[in-house]
Amino acid sequence: MHNPHDPKVLPIRDGVSPSCVVLPSQGGGLLIDFLAARLPAVSRGDWLRRMQQGEVVDEHGRAAQAQTAFVSGLRYYYYRELPAEPCIPFEAEVIHRDAHLLVADKPHFLPVVPAGKYLQQTLLVRLKRKFGLDELSPIHRIDRDTAGLVVFSVQRATRGIYQALFRDRAIDKTYEAVAPWREEVSFPRVHESRMEESGHFFRMHEVPGTPNTRTRMQVLERHGCWARYRLEPESGKRHQLRVHMAALGLPLWGDGFYPEVHDMPEGDYSRPLQLLARALAFDDPLTGQRRHFESRRALLPLASL
Repeated sequence: MHNPHDPKVLPIRDGVSPSCVVLPSQGGGLLIDFLAARLPAVSRGDWLRRMQQGEVVDEHGRAAQAQTAFVSGLRYYYYRELPAEPCIPFEAEVIHRDAHLLVADKPHFLPVVPAGKYLQQTLLVRLKRKFGLDELSPIHRIDRDTAGLVVFSVQRATRGIYQALFRDRAIDKTYEAVAPWREEVSFPRVHESRMEESGHFFRMHEVPGTPNTRTRMQVLERHGCWARYRLEPESGKRHQLRVHMAALGLPLWGDGFYPEVHDMPEGDYSRPLQLLARALAFDDPLTGQRRHFESRRALLPLASL
């Protein structure tokens, strides 16, 4: 049976899966007019070029043409392209791979999935190209600025089983972070708060209300005015650990977003965020085996700060 949510109308190209746009219920005229208005980052002339090359295809495998009419609800697939892309000069290490899972140990600064100005220079695309795994997909994500473990599903057939582990909070996640030491903030502690989007770019902030985030915290070591912390999130909101630590007056070393935004120049890798996805542990839903993975990376020594 035809499944428009999983088309095989365009192959993966250079490690990149085709992107999808769904035509809304309201509209008319020509497809090219809709695409030029909806996705203006691609010029009208470029859309026409892609159509001529057969790179704009609907969910049934029909290539779009300049005079193709707008049809409500139809999906179209195309390749995302970037005229130029910053090169990320750091490599991930694969620490585990089997028929169902791949676990990568990511460096700072490398995005997990394509977004914004990054496409080829992302962990997902690099891994797809290296191993030829067309169905590879992350079952969770960490920030571009964060280093450490990322778990990928190797095959679509079992992806949902592993995704459920994160959805149901059945995975033990451990992070390490370097942040200031304040004697008046006692540890170990549990930090709970309600977090929502702040409306400023993609930053989050704490607001009054029923908590929707929870993090267990303890100090691992201290040197002068800096400390290394163990952070165990029991929820998974975006930037949760960074927001929680900043709320305690302990912003992470190298954090360019909390408590304030400090944009670093492109190509400046001198202040990597001191946050590491150190370990993941869970009961494998297929085998029942206890899985434990640990990053081989390390944060900056406290004595060097």
